[in-house]
Amino acid sequence: MKLQMNRFWDTESQISVPPKLALILSILGLLGIGWIAFLWKLGSVGLVDETEPLFAEAARQMVVTGDWITPYFNQETRFDKPPLIYWLMAIAYQIFGVNEWAVRLPSALSAIALMGIVFFTLLYFTVPHPAIPSELKESERWQNIPRKAWFCAGLGGAIAALNFQTIAWGRIGVSDMLLSACMGIALLAFFWGYATSQPLQNTENQFKNSLPSTVLTADAWYVIFYSFIALAILAKGPVGIVLPGLIIGAFAIYLGQVKELWREIKPLRGILIITTIALPWYILVILANGQTYIDTFFGYHNFERFTQVVNNHSGTWYFYFLVLLAGFSPWSIYLPISIARLRFWKCSRWRNQPRTNHLGLFALFWLGGIFIFFTVAVTKLPSYILPALPAAAILVSLFWSEESFKLDRDRKPNRFSLFVGVSVIGNLILFLLMATAILSVPQIIDQDPAMPEFPRILTNSGLIERGALVLMTTALVGVILVLKRQWRWIMAVNLAGFVAFFMLAVMPVYFIFDSERQLPIRQLAEIIEQVKQPEQEVVMVAFEKPSLVFYSHQRIKFFRRSNNAREYLQQLSAKNSNRLPFLVLGYPDKIKGLEIPNPEAYQLIAKRGNYWLLEMPQQLFLPDGTGRKDEG
Repeated sequence: MKLQMNRFWDTESQISVPPKLALILSILGLLGIGWIAFLWKLGSVGLVDETEPLFAEAARQMVVTGDWITPYFNQETRFDKPPLIYWLMAIAYQIFGVNEWAVRLPSALSAIALMGIVFFTLLYFTVPHPAIPSELKESERWQNIPRKAWFCAGLGGAIAALNFQTIAWGRIGVSDMLLSACMGIALLAFFWGYATSQPLQNTENQFKNSLPSTVLTADAWYVIFYSFIALAILAKGPVGIVLPGLIIGAFAIYLGQVKELWREIKPLRGILIITTIALPWYILVILANGQTYIDTFFGYHNFERFTQVVNNHSGTWYFYFLVLLAGFSPWSIYLPISIARLRFWKCSRWRNQPRTNHLGLFALFWLGGIFIFFTVAVTKLPSYILPALPAAAILVSLFWSEESFKLDRDRKPNRFSLFVGVSVIGNLILFLLMATAILSVPQIIDQDPAMPEFPRILTNSGLIERGALVLMTTALVGVILVLKRQWRWIMAVNLAGFVAFFMLAVMPVYFIFDSERQLPIRQLAEIIEQVKQPEQEVVMVAFEKPSLVFYSHQRIKFFRRSNNAREYLQQLSAKNSNRLPFLVLGYPDKIKGLEIPNPEAYQLIAKRGNYWLLEMPQQLFLPDGTGRKDEG
């Protein structure tokens, strides 16, 4: 009997290396991907205006002032986001110092943690597994996890990390990736609890018996679920519980398990866990700031963002279709067939399957819930859909796992369905379209007054041609595989092409972008910190650059319009008791817009990039420009 079972496992393409070694190699592979995607040269470029320095400086202020309740930026309260990202940055500051690495480390580690739990969830719940007798020892169960499970888990973990949106937000110091990780870990912890809480009720499907037992019980997984919901609330606010609630609620209704799940997850216990973790800070910040916090955070940054256009961030109904296509490329091309293969319209089919088979369906509700929610919301930003990308990675990897399993089972290694073939061809066409788009960048790039030389430097660098060449080579290799009917290697080609494009083209362009756009601000911030006298006013007349505050450690008064800056300086000159000159920073045309009566009276301190830093006597802003006030 044992000999027959061994033969059965052999036909199902078992791993050919010891399970412990396979696990170690998988973990090392994940860490390698995480290092390339999120940690490699993480602190080698400066903070990117306009959003990242707001978070970085608010965290720095917590360390400086010791006030870990009320966030501040530029000596004003900042109620845009809850404190979890600030706390993590502040802790990183105390360990690694105040620098770009510490600012971005919470986002990078969040992305790596999310990649890891996607990998292990897929390894455990990839469908289908061969039936492995339940009497096997634990070590034997791990030894006989099919190779396709390792393939699916590795592919899913890689896709979860190696897409444009996840890399972008995993390498920047804002709260979006932290929210995505907290929400993703919470939802997957819920699924672990959901899938492992139901005993196997039929002998036809022995999938659960084929799995190694989990270290945690279903109740423990639900506790983790509630804990990370609370952390998501501390990372971004009410959306941290609203979205998971909608996703799980819709999933339970579809399967007809609302009452059963309600009893299982023990919501009263969950409320206690969530309030214990998340509520104290909200109480303390409201006690410290009162109605102002309630109106700003809950009113403006949550309710109004859903019901109105905030900061001109509007979009059409198909906005997130485009974001998902571009931000999740090249994997996005496989989402339609990955969703269709679930046959989600056959509700009875899903209700008759064991819970361990529901990972793909759950990922569909996860992706669809977030997609629909933010499509309905009036304010739209590309980062809003970031928490849906782990679900998209799960769907695509499950699809490829199933296709590979079919090929091995049917002994037709070179035959794919028509729809798979169309998707593969679409994949190759997408690479060619991306290469064409990159070659046209010099013609369509906007002229940014902060970096007027950027288009020329980028064109002369040869990086555009290099990036296009990488994408075209990837497409060419894919075409060769298609002609040779080696379809299954397309995913490996995608991964290799993506990593090469990121390392050889994207990162070098990022360094040029930093040197042209952000480096002048850092240099001027250093000069301001050296020359500024106590109580001396610093004014920036240009687009707002919060990084100036972070790097100079000074309060900066920002004005986008020259006439508003002139009125402010005139009022200040009229009532100031000290006669310290103003430090004024801005574009040359913005400086000229101040309409100084005697331009020769101010002193040019420094020029960096397209910015001037000047010292302007207060007398220039008095009514007659001579220092004498108008007696009338």
